[in-house]
Amino acid sequence: MACQICEKRKPRRYCPGIGGEICAPCCGNEREQTIDCPLDCEYLQDARRHERLPEVNPDEFPNADLQVTDSLIRANEHLLLYLSGALLQAALETPAVTDADLKECLDALVRTYRALESGIYYEIRPENALASAVYQRVRAAAQHYQTAIAQQRGVSAVRDADVLGVLVFLQRLEIQRNNGRRRGRAFIDFLRSYFAEFQAARPAGPPAGAPSGGANLIL
Repeated sequence: MACQICEKRKPRRYCPGIGGEICAPCCGNEREQTIDCPLDCEYLQDARRHERLPEVNPDEFPNADLQVTDSLIRANEHLLLYLSGALLQAALETPAVTDADLKECLDALVRTYRALESGIYYEIRPENALASAVYQRVRAAAQHYQTAIAQQRGVSAVRDADVLGVLVFLQRLEIQRNNGRRRGRAFIDFLRSYFAEFQAARPAGPPAGAPSGGANLIL
């Protein structure tokens, strides 16, 4: 029997991404490049622990004119948890979504909220169908959050500028966590791991539609 990818070397492990036996070199070379690796694959998770992410220059972040301060994130920690949770759920429930799709989604969301913040109601939806599907769900989550908080407190407590700041933060976080592979989902996996740890540490339920607890996503 030979590896189902290279058809040369002896297979050493079962690959759930292709449903067959492959060799270790092909696993390393094709992981998240030509193979859609399940997030719970033991070999993918082991690679995550040793993976060196590409270096990122903060000066080259998009929307560099927007400052995302620690105080802004602390003041909107529930909003950050709510939107990042919505982003993660949409990504996990939309087949074939990758970090690249989330990057496109977040770019469109930021542009939409930049327009709203300037007083123009204009939505910039991604052309990519997968990114657009996630966009719609996160946009709806942001609107729901703002409405729920306004009804609870009787005022528009969450401004479009607050949503914009959180979205820019998530956009930069995606850039930092993207491993550059064509089918990479390192950012999605990061969010998934974070929420698993968060739920274990903070099992209390969310109040009034907004997740409870502090958001410790800052790198």
